[in-house]
Amino acid sequence: MHQFDSPNEACGAFGICVPGLDIAQPTYSAMYALQHRGQEAAGIATCDGKTAYIHKGLGLVSQVFNEDNLSHLHGHLGIGHTRYSTTGSPRLSNTQPYILETLDGPLAIAHNGNLINAPQLRRKLLEGGVGLSTSTDSELIIHLLASARGSWLQRIRQMMAIAEGAYALTILTRDAIYGVRDPWGLRPLVLGELENGYAIASESCAFAPIGARVVREIEPGEIVRIDQEGHKIVQGAPAEQAAFCTFEQIYFARPDSILNGRLVHQARQALGRQLARDAPIEADIVVSVPDSGTPHAIGYAQESGIEYSEGLIKSHYIGRTFIQPTDRQRKFGVAMKFNPLPDNLRGQRVVLVDDSIVRGNTCGPLVQLLRDAGATEIHMRVACPPIRFPCFMGIDMANQSELIAAQKSVEEIRDHICADSLAYLSVDGMMNALRSENGYCNACFTGQYPFETPVLELELELKEKEKFAGVLGGS
Repeated sequence: MHQFDSPNEACGAFGICVPGLDIAQPTYSAMYALQHRGQEAAGIATCDGKTAYIHKGLGLVSQVFNEDNLSHLHGHLGIGHTRYSTTGSPRLSNTQPYILETLDGPLAIAHNGNLINAPQLRRKLLEGGVGLSTSTDSELIIHLLASARGSWLQRIRQMMAIAEGAYALTILTRDAIYGVRDPWGLRPLVLGELENGYAIASESCAFAPIGARVVREIEPGEIVRIDQEGHKIVQGAPAEQAAFCTFEQIYFARPDSILNGRLVHQARQALGRQLARDAPIEADIVVSVPDSGTPHAIGYAQESGIEYSEGLIKSHYIGRTFIQPTDRQRKFGVAMKFNPLPDNLRGQRVVLVDDSIVRGNTCGPLVQLLRDAGATEIHMRVACPPIRFPCFMGIDMANQSELIAAQKSVEEIRDHICADSLAYLSVDGMMNALRSENGYCNACFTGQYPFETPVLELELELKEKEKFAGVLGGS
């Protein structure tokens, strides 16, 4: 999936406790591994048991941090965050972690996800005299925790009882780090163990750079506490019907992460194999849209018996920009980011495999690139079902009016991208490949959301949030 035609993950979150060690450097390394989950801002907060320290800024992890500012982040407790802004422009005021001073010491949070009842929570806090400086759900969560009563565990449980939606949190206090996963398990969270401590991360790929091993995934509704005594896991809220975001398996997570007990790369190959069974075609080679479509294409080639061949080379030096691309920039962006291999493509009937199609504004230029390089036929195959509905749980999936599959039939999309044929993986085929009859959120494909809140109300709440973001200058 091309960066101009892709849904964007909201954030990556990390937490660590290693007694006797300043953890700024390992936190930096872990956040670097989670860079794919958010490229617009990054931050780290640490605590030495008394005082909290924080540094954050706009840009990539490598741009925000250096040896000097890392050296000022003292303490054995720390959390980190990489952010993608889902509404408006990136602003430093919206960059996480958020931090407050309370009667019980410092409190900081890093959050991945979206709350569907954020407007109601915002009004409740404002009516209670709490001033808000951003439009983010994350700010609501830290104020809910700060204004609650009891131990931090009790406060987290109180927050979980009223916050509805998607959240994977790492929380820093002066004594411990907490990890919290929402009762639906929409966003991932995993616990790791180091030689002398523990870590919590959005994905297990964050553990390898710091020498940690996976202990287990945090289950829906669970709270994990890590401190100088070790780790403890308790149930913070009753688990709901599991609704893990399918797009984590399809696109968001790094291929070397483990989700639902399975290596993501293997899951994506299984999706590709199922796609070959669902949508076979006579062809000479299978080509991927790199990099995210590559595991799916390998699986398609394995199952179909058609040779896998590189047809597109991707430049890895064209990063994201804070400037929102225009349609004209998107078209030029395809040629800038991908270069065909004519010797591999000339005279070939090509199966072009991608993980998904969102807006559909880059598939056409990609198909044309292959034709110009000499391919005689191009059969587009997509390793997930058509995306027809918006996401309200933390994925910037575009408005429904921008989703090409919500506006056009499969045949109309095929004609739009000028492919010889087009086929998507079915919902049943996708669930079969992921070895699950339930337990996933497929709302963007089916329109069936895990919450009882009507879609119209969700849309109104999203508009209210965007209006608030406009007042504050973006989120």
